[in-house]
Amino acid sequence: MEDVDGPRVQPGAALHILRTLEKFGFEWDGEVMYQSARTAAYREALERLSAAGHAYPCGCNRKDTSEGHRGTCREGLGGKSTRSWRVRTSHEPITFIDRMQGLQMQNVEDYCGDFVILRADGLFAYQLAVVVDDREQGVTDIVRGADLLDSTARQIHLQRLLGWPTPRYMHTPVALNAAGQKLSKQTQAPAVNPAQAEETLGKVLAFLGQEPAFGSSLADIWRRAIENWRPHPTVSISPDR
Repeated sequence: MEDVDGPRVQPGAALHILRTLEKFGFEWDGEVMYQSARTAAYREALERLSAAGHAYPCGCNRKDTSEGHRGTCREGLGGKSTRSWRVRTSHEPITFIDRMQGLQMQNVEDYCGDFVILRADGLFAYQLAVVVDDREQGVTDIVRGADLLDSTARQIHLQRLLGWPTPRYMHTPVALNAAGQKLSKQTQAPAVNPAQAEETLGKVLAFLGQEPAFGSSLADIWRRAIENWRPHPTVSISPDR
């Protein structure tokens, strides 16, 4: 449960998400892990990165880094107080094969510069948290929306610095509204309706270019989806519905 950003967490939201997933037939192995309870694990990773010279304290504010952080504090704070911690990047490009999007390459230093792993408000950043969590849970395959594709190189960079294996990635298309915005709370998209779970899952499979399973029970939809899943869809995808 990605609740690392405590001030933004709404009471009861985590339980509502889990109950909704259950009603759609999702399952998980073991006990659900909550990022809010894993501060010690994130701090241990930060200490490892710092001890190896891969992370450093930074005194820059948002104005200083409006165009990305270019290593301003790499050699010291220059009289400024520590506001956050950043990880060093390099010009060596990160490349990986995405199982749906194909070959990907990103120069992290040019793309965003040295990025924050411990924020000025004392909270650990998403990029570090998910890498530590994936390692802890033994995750081998990550399937998520293409809106997170540009984060992957940063996460692979952290995995390599920590000496951890890199999972396989698959970034699926995201559903957009008429204005080209991702369907989400921020764009006032309506919540999914568990009473229409079978119909909704059938539409999602069709959207992803998989074999539709309309008119089937929830159990049948999941069985057919798992048996017939194609990493490279043969049906054209229309991301505007």
